[in-house]
Amino acid sequence: MPHEIEPGKLPEVKVDGNAAWLQAALTAEQRRGLWQHPGTSVFAVVELTAKSFVGHAEGEDKDPVVKVRITIAEVAQDDRQAQLVADVMRAMMRRRRMDGTLDELGPGGRDVEAAVAEALAHHPTEHAFEAYEQRRRGASRVERH
Repeated sequence: MPHEIEPGKLPEVKVDGNAAWLQAALTAEQRRGLWQHPGTSVFAVVELTAKSFVGHAEGEDKDPVVKVRITIAEVAQDDRQAQLVADVMRAMMRRRRMDGTLDELGPGGRDVEAAVAEALAHHPTEHAFEAYEQRRRGASRVERH
C-alpha cells in the first residue's frame, strides 16, 4: 500500500498495456478505422482501477507513478452515442471549472451524477434491460418447443 504523497507532489498516471475490455467494446469497423486512419478518435466511457505504484517507499527519490488498468469499457457505437458521451464530458469539464477542481488531486466536484442522468435519459435503464433479457430468454424457449 502506498504512503501518503506530499501535498505538492502529484503522481504520474500511466495506463497499463492490458486493453482487453477496450478491445472488446470496439466494433470490428472501429478497430479497422483506428488502424487505417491515424488520428481517428472514438468516444468511450471507462472505469480505471489502480493496479501498481512506484516511487512511494520512504526514502525513495523516485517520482510517484500509479499504473491504472481499464477494467470496464463501453465505446460509443454511433454518432448519437458519441455526441452523448462528448456532451457528458463537456458537462463534467464545466463542473470541474466551476468548482475550481480542474487541477485538483482527487475526484473533484460531485455533480457528475446529474450530468450523466440527464445524458442517459433516453437510454434503457438496468431494469428495462433486465426485462428485455427475460423476454428474449422466454422467446427463445418458446421457439425451441
